[in-house]
Formats: sequence, structure tokens, C-alpha cells
Amino acid sequence: MKFKTGVLMMLLGVLVLSTVGFASDKVVIGYAARNVENPYWVAAVNGIKDAAAKYGVEVVIYNAAGDPAKQRNDVQDFVQAKVDAILITSIVTGSATSGAAADVAVKAGIPVVGVDTSAGSPRVAVTIRTDNVLGGKLAGEYIGKVLNGAGNVVVLEGPAGDTNSALRVGGFMNALAQYPGIKVIASQPADWNREKGFNVMSDLLQAFPKIDAVFGANDEMALGATGALKTADRLKDTVVVGFDATPDGVASVNNGEMSATIQQHPYEEGYQAVELALKILNGEPFSSKVVMRDWPWGIEHAIEIPATLITPK
Repeated sequence: MKFKTGVLMMLLGVLVLSTVGFASDKVVIGYAARNVENPYWVAAVNGIKDAAAKYGVEVVIYNAAGDPAKQRNDVQDFVQAKVDAILITSIVTGSATSGAAADVAVKAGIPVVGVDTSAGSPRVAVTIRTDNVLGGKLAGEYIGKVLNGAGNVVVLEGPAGDTNSALRVGGFMNALAQYPGIKVIASQPADWNREKGFNVMSDLLQAFPKIDAVFGANDEMALGATGALKTADRLKDTVVVGFDATPDGVASVNNGEMSATIQQHPYEEGYQAVELALKILNGEPFSSKVVMRDWPWGIEHAIEIPATLITPK
């Protein structure tokens, strides 16, 4: 790789590229991360790191820290540095900003692989992710059975316009459709954030005296909701289901606070993303399915890992 000599930093054991780059004779894969603080993304980074070690490639990581404009700049920096391939986890799944960033890379002849989230561009070679619709369906079926088909449910969504959130919530709502006695009394964004989950849930508890179940479209929001329910002394009467099976989420299920969570496989997503990038660079075939999405990207190629329901049992 034609990186100029520069300063190296370490982040979670992965090489981090300074603005001036570095020299390497190995294949170099850039990862435009959404963030590296959430336990879910730590697992994805670990998968990327382990695959890079196995296959003898260098991985360079930029942390956008939730800023879409920074992520686009990060991708442009990778293009300028002429990395061999780029992995991208879009900040808002399917956003025009992320799609434009991916387009810049592909137009420069650099293959792009989506990690967990759709990048919003038809030019992305493939996206490796969890089957979000299935995960939402599993959560809805679980709540429907636990509530015996009747009750009031609250949904905490990801950021407005985020496709992963929409797919999870859509699968959840489709599952609940078979339970006419269950009513979704509120569905609000909490932006994947635990503190926002706590605040949104606190407001909903003030507004609704009877809430029987909560579906948080990720564990961080579900854990925030659990905290609000504990503060209001209403947790014992409320079923809480999260999504991701992060260490904190699984611990909450095991100690009887959250009722269940949906397991994704971020480590495998990161690991397989590196393998897919190498297959593309080597001209090797791989199997994916073609998915039709609404604007902005239309046709999408995806590999989906099945979701799993995690309960105390």
C-alpha cells in the first residue's frame, strides 16, 4: 500500500491511521466505523482485527464518533491514501451521506463492504449483517406470548430514518399483528442511546399509567428503559426486550431485569467483512442475496446472519 510515512496510534488493538498515513507492503483495509465505544461495535472491531491477523492484512480504523460528515471525510481520506478496500458501518443506515461516501470510494476503484448497516449506495459490493426483520419478529412473538395476547406496548426506535431500526420495528409490528389484544401506545426514537432511552421512557411512564411491555430496538435503549422502570418502581410489572445481546444486555437478562434480547453477531460480521473484502480483491466468488430497497440505493446485495432470541432459559 502506498501510504506515506506517518504516526501510528493504537485503538482497541487495531492500527489507526493519522492524517499523513503510513507505509505498508501488505493489503490495507480501511474501516470507517460508526463509533468504537458501544460494546456492539467493540465486538465488530474485534472480529475485524482477528480476521486481519489471520490473513496477514493491515486494518486502519477511523472513528466517526456518530458524526456523518466526519465519516464521509474519513472515507475520502481512505480514498486519498489508496487503501485496497473499505469497510463502512453507516451512522444512519441507508443515509444519502453514507451512500455518497461509498460512491466516492467505488468511483476511485476501491471496493466497499458494508458492516452491519446498509450504506445507502447500489455500488457497495455486499453488506454483511443480521436479519433485522427476523430479530424484530422474534421480539414481537416473545412479547405476544408472555402477555398472553393482551396489553400495552411501547417501542423505542433508533434514529429517525435509520433502516436497521425500521426493519427491526417493522418485523416487531408484523409479529404483533397476530395479537389484536395488544396495542402499541407509543413508538419513539431514542437514538440507540442508553441515556436517551432512560429519558424517553421516563416521559412515557408519566404519560401512560399502564405499560405492559417495552421493545428497545437495541440493548442500550432497552437498558435505559429498564433503569427508568426501576426508578419508577414499575419494572416488576413490565416485560423489556432488547436487541443486540451485548454483554450488558445479556447480564440484565440473566439477573432478571430485561426479559429477553435478540442476539446479533457483530464479531462474525466484522470477521466476515474482512474475508469478503479479500475475496473481492482476489476475484473470488461469494454468495449473497439481492434485496430491493426504496430510494436512495435500489438494489442491494446482502448476506444476512440469522438472529436468535436470548432469554434466561
